[in-house]
Amino acid sequence: MAILNKAQAEQLLKKVLAFSKADECEINLSGSEGGNIRYARNAVSTSGGISRGSLVVSSAYGKKLGVATINEFDDASLEKVVRRSEELAKLAPENPEFMSFLGPQQYKESATYVPATAAIDPKLRADAVATSLKIAKENKLIAAGFMENSAGFAAMMNSHGLFAYNTTTGVDFNVTLRTEDGKGSGYASKSYNDVSKLNVENLTKLAAYKAAGSATAKALEPGKYTVILEPAASVVLLENLFFGMDARQADEGRSFLSKPGGKTKLGEKLVDDKVTIYSDPQHPEMPTATWSGDGRPQERMNWIKKGVVENLYYSRYWADQKKAKPIPSPDGIIMEGTEASLEDLIKGTEKGILVTRLWYIRSVDPQTLLLTGLTRDGTFYIENGKIKHPVKNFRFNESPVIMLNNLDALGKPERCVSGESGLSALIPPMRIRDFTFSSLSDAV
Repeated sequence: MAILNKAQAEQLLKKVLAFSKADECEINLSGSEGGNIRYARNAVSTSGGISRGSLVVSSAYGKKLGVATINEFDDASLEKVVRRSEELAKLAPENPEFMSFLGPQQYKESATYVPATAAIDPKLRADAVATSLKIAKENKLIAAGFMENSAGFAAMMNSHGLFAYNTTTGVDFNVTLRTEDGKGSGYASKSYNDVSKLNVENLTKLAAYKAAGSATAKALEPGKYTVILEPAASVVLLENLFFGMDARQADEGRSFLSKPGGKTKLGEKLVDDKVTIYSDPQHPEMPTATWSGDGRPQERMNWIKKGVVENLYYSRYWADQKKAKPIPSPDGIIMEGTEASLEDLIKGTEKGILVTRLWYIRSVDPQTLLLTGLTRDGTFYIENGKIKHPVKNFRFNESPVIMLNNLDALGKPERCVSGESGLSALIPPMRIRDFTFSSLSDAV
């Protein structure tokens, strides 16, 4: 679907809204255009373009809600989807948690759209992959990777006068390199709004270094170790902590932030005082939309400050029940760090393990946020401030809450994206004491 500008999106939404006969109506419109290229076994396997468009109509009669979606935009189809949503609303039971749609809101301008990223074409993607494959072949490694870019818009309007609009761009790249005998593996990935910040050559070289360096892995006994988690490793743990900061889950006794008697840990110290986690839709390194999916404005928000839980996010319904501020969950998280590099953290480690990546994360105990998973794509033993040799991968059992209480040092934050959920984050490498490895894994 072509990217509609603000005036075009507003005109289309007004046309759709004019068809409505419901007590309340809200319409969400989105569209995107982009492309991708995939390679494996040192050759490109697929390349393509994707164009998407969607219009979602929500009609309400009292507390009865019906929702219908369409991707056709002629007048007859637009009226048809409105009628369908109204039919569904009349058939639906009353929803006791339904909240009337918001009225007009004020939003700051977002910085999520970069023209250079929107202009990415097949040649740019092909040239980037050619650079990556050249490095793989020169080092006698086998590469597999994926690069994807998109430009899109989102807009919403309702019968109470709310109108919101945003454009965004993004480019994602990841690569895995393996040695020819399959014994060594390296990985790197990045995601940006601005393509000028993406360096495919450096990322591939880093993955190649780890692949070649991990081929002669030695087994270490499982146990508690000092570990240095690179951002790609720690993000899949931190996202579980962040996704658990829902006020309703805490109030109803269903999370690690719950306390006996219906109380929560809001306002209490939860982790080490070096930990500050916040969100900011206008952060220059990780901008996000300035409005949430239900139309609430997104603002800079501290979630954990110096180890203390400062805020939880609330649905509008739950905020109304608890007489609290209805804070929406943001699209990305930021964790403060220092100016120290990953190399600085390694130099300051007497004995420990460097972890490139964690994967296959599964919950063991929601009440303590205990998680399990595996290391992969480059795990190394550190001794006297230097990487001594690669080690076989481990299964771990650890809670990010306990982990952040055993925090020893932080590095400089880097932008990364979770391979588990797609959450964008700006987080530092971190050195953790007493990280629990429960068993060995033969996977690379």
